[in-house]
Amino acid sequence: MPQKTKNTPMMEQYFNVKKQYQDAFLFYRLGDFYEMFYDDAIKGSQILELTLTQRNKNAQDPIPMCGVPHHAAQNYIDILVDKGYKVAICEQMEDPKLAKGMVKREVIQLVTPGTIIDEKAGEAKENNYLTALHQKGNDYGFAYVDLSTGELKSTVLSSLAATENEILSLHTKEIVLDKSASDETLKMLKKLKILISHQEEVKQQAESSYAVQDLTRSSEISAVEHLLMYLTVTQKRALVHLQKAVHYEASHFLKLDHYAKRNLDLLSNTRTGKKSGTLLWLLDSTRTAMGGRLLKQWIERPLVNKQKIEARQEKVLSLLNHYFERSSLQEALTKVYDLERLAGRVAFGSINGRDLIQLKTSLENVPQIRYVLEQLNEGQFDDILEQLDPVEEVADLIERAIVEEPSISVTEGNLIKKGYDAKLDEYKDAMKNGKKWLAQLEATEREQTGIHNLKIGYNRVFGYYIEITKANLTRLPQDRYQRKQTLTNAERFITPELKEKEDLILDAKNKATELEYQLFVEIREQVKDQIKRLQKLAHGLAQLDVIQSFAVVSEDAHLVCPELDNEKHTLKIEAGWHPVVEKVVGRQSYVPNDILMLPDTEVLLITGPNMSGKSTYMRQLALTVIMAQMGCFVPAKKAQLPIFDQIFTRIGAADDLISGESTFMVEMKEANEALKNASANSLLLFDELGRGTATYDGMALAQAIIEYIHNNVHAKTLFSTHYHELTVLDKSLGHLKNIHVGAVEKNGELVFLHKIEDGPADKSYGIHVAKLAGMPDNLIERASIILDKLEDTPVSNKAADEKIKPVIDTTETPNMLEEEQLSLFGGSQIANKQVMPTKKQNKIINEIEDVNLMSMTPMEVMNIVYKWQEELHKK
Repeated sequence: MPQKTKNTPMMEQYFNVKKQYQDAFLFYRLGDFYEMFYDDAIKGSQILELTLTQRNKNAQDPIPMCGVPHHAAQNYIDILVDKGYKVAICEQMEDPKLAKGMVKREVIQLVTPGTIIDEKAGEAKENNYLTALHQKGNDYGFAYVDLSTGELKSTVLSSLAATENEILSLHTKEIVLDKSASDETLKMLKKLKILISHQEEVKQQAESSYAVQDLTRSSEISAVEHLLMYLTVTQKRALVHLQKAVHYEASHFLKLDHYAKRNLDLLSNTRTGKKSGTLLWLLDSTRTAMGGRLLKQWIERPLVNKQKIEARQEKVLSLLNHYFERSSLQEALTKVYDLERLAGRVAFGSINGRDLIQLKTSLENVPQIRYVLEQLNEGQFDDILEQLDPVEEVADLIERAIVEEPSISVTEGNLIKKGYDAKLDEYKDAMKNGKKWLAQLEATEREQTGIHNLKIGYNRVFGYYIEITKANLTRLPQDRYQRKQTLTNAERFITPELKEKEDLILDAKNKATELEYQLFVEIREQVKDQIKRLQKLAHGLAQLDVIQSFAVVSEDAHLVCPELDNEKHTLKIEAGWHPVVEKVVGRQSYVPNDILMLPDTEVLLITGPNMSGKSTYMRQLALTVIMAQMGCFVPAKKAQLPIFDQIFTRIGAADDLISGESTFMVEMKEANEALKNASANSLLLFDELGRGTATYDGMALAQAIIEYIHNNVHAKTLFSTHYHELTVLDKSLGHLKNIHVGAVEKNGELVFLHKIEDGPADKSYGIHVAKLAGMPDNLIERASIILDKLEDTPVSNKAADEKIKPVIDTTETPNMLEEEQLSLFGGSQIANKQVMPTKKQNKIINEIEDVNLMSMTPMEVMNIVYKWQEELHKK
């Protein structure tokens, strides 16, 4: 009868370890497998698609169990971590054959979403940031680290909204909190679905003291200390590659909130989620992984300091004007591996022989890179040259010590060159001579026995042996060999002399392998001493790589160096284009446009048909500004730009399903962020604000927002709209200018000119766009009839008289709106005779005011308009 399972010593050990890692999957090493038990096994088997078995199957309460082979464990760990889980790796700390009693085991590493360091294919140019937050009053101490590169940065943020924006910008998957985190903060993080890890205790350690030495604010220091303590606890190894925390201020960079980055497709395409079709895709001609990561950082954090921007421009111009030197740099950079992550692997002790060869190859190309830069340097490259230290000691050490094609494993030999260590050479000579002796023995035995397929082999169980096929056994002299093993088709034998040589050969081999590993560790420690120099070199090479990438793109796309002028606050772009769209459709197909905003022009009100290019026009300005403030050249024939402090965008329609917010709510929140935080030095891009609600609500909000920006914010603003009634605002707002996207009708067909022209558009061409979309012809005809009737609908003289004023005058009383409601459909064709609406008409007017067109399909709109028409025709 099954009996209740009594915990074995091994399971007691498992429980003791699991208590310390209750929020992680515990990979418990048993022989050649990592096993999971109980809930870990049940959940793990589902996620990893493993077979769920049982330990002690005949007991009353068998233990759920599943496992993965130790040599394939990394793949399973990656799957769990990618899904937001932690994995504690519990390793055997002694040889089971030599252990007395229970094999000692302990967790050697806790792998989490924020601490994984082995990048997958295609992710070499991606950072993986672990963040930390410490609240103190109104200060939010914030820090982030990339464990694979050692990059460590920190700041103090002034609000939870700013903190949320920073977290989203870094794409962090895990954040470290202490008890200072408020309920509001926890709610925000849970909404973002970021893994929260807790680290309450902080102990004094050398890494922390070094990292925070340049920081002054207590909340920032606490964030860094908790972050580093969490890394120490989870990684359980030295973190000597971590750099000093670099303080940064958000005000030192062009502010782009996560809405703007999403709307402008800077790093990820909103529609596909991929790199293609983004600004990063356009600008990335980097040759190194380090350069690729730095380029992303520059895109997300353009500069606001004119001197620093122009310093980058000078470097780009120099490389642009020196094609052959630039080609030499590119060729050398292509041979440079990821020095930042190689340094990280050295510190972690996970570097292998092939990694060291990559490091040597990289360092060997630095003198050539320095030479080329020195030839064209006129002061502009001084800061980069100062960082290009070839670290000759490391390159020489690896050249002397490591074979050109070492084994991947560092514990199985084939690592160290002949001549590096005399003792190792002795062992290798003994191995070589032993193998030579074995070859001679094989030849001798074949000759003396006459068995030509006799062979000498080796396996770990029986050592060296002589193998003879069964067909040849009759030719073997009796008692010549000692029988050792019988196989299906052969017999294996040994001799006393062979066993004696075996001991000598295997002893030499084991000692050589052990010594090679010992020497490799010593070499690794010598390289570790130079990590700071390697990281400095990596940063210099990454900067140079991004600069050459800018030069390549500027040449290929015919970009120009912009003139930066904050004093006049003039924005003047001659024949500019959207660089990404132009790359996709081709230069011949893209129509360039001017953008002119003199100091006294603050708002450009843009009208024109859908699909005509209003949004593209707005986006191209934003990308031009970002590229300019990165130090890159810009897509235009000529460009003069002020230096902006922030860019706010509201382009495209999107809802927030996670927060349960509608398109219109998201639209209003984004607009609100801009109105609250923008300054006179900001750039605002608003596309069709107000379209997500009832017509009059939307128009009223759009006008009020324009007036608020014009009268209070004074930022350079592009505001596109389909509310043609708003175009009269240029009569009352002195710093607003009307422009429109040209379109003409030819033979009843709409032709987009994609050209920006002065003045307002004459109409929206909505039905024409519907026709281009492929709507049925009878539907298009019906819509045209309905539109004609709506435009001919009579309205009061009051509405006609007021048509030259802003649509919604805030000085009017609410009752005046009732008299103006049909002005939407009258436009310039409003009848001049006074006709008061009937009771039936008032009923329909009220329905028109209440209906939310944005929530309806085109067919539903057609049906409701038809219903109103039928009601009006009834006698």
